[in-house]
Amino acid sequence: MSERPSILLVDDDEVFRRRLARALDERGYDVRTAVDYDDALAEARRDPPELAVVDLRMPGHSGLELIRALKDLDPTTKTIVLTGYGSIANAIDAMRLGAHYYLAKPADADDIEAAFARGESPPLQPPEPQYQAPSLARAEWEHINRVLSDCGGNISEAARRLGIHRRSLQRKLQKYPPRQ
Repeated sequence: MSERPSILLVDDDEVFRRRLARALDERGYDVRTAVDYDDALAEARRDPPELAVVDLRMPGHSGLELIRALKDLDPTTKTIVLTGYGSIANAIDAMRLGAHYYLAKPADADDIEAAFARGESPPLQPPEPQYQAPSLARAEWEHINRVLSDCGGNISEAARRLGIHRRSLQRKLQKYPPRQ
């Protein structure tokens, strides 16, 4: 077995696949390539890869199905999904299926290495937010000004939308904004 980390690169775009395979090989990876789901699964059954880079849209089965199959075959395989058709829904689906990261095309070898490296260290825990809720008076003042802005500065229309008398609205607007 090779000392180099194995990586399976699955993409139906031959030029992109060859270029990326060459770049990853130069960086010290044992690169194997596949054109589609069946080809990739056959390659993974011969020798499960440590890493996999999977195109989301391929002829036949999708990259999401391949992620599931690779995880079933070897749960330790880290997978990155590449796509030219990125959406939040696809990213969420890929992560739920066990993808390590999600990258939009065009991605290069640096992007892929950085994505795999993101999971090597434990994620940083953000500090507890120091959120202070605005006072009721401040929230009311902000809401009034938002409605007034939506009405193009028309006080009569804003008063109607807020359900208060025009003069009451004018008095509230003459005051300074309340503190937080």
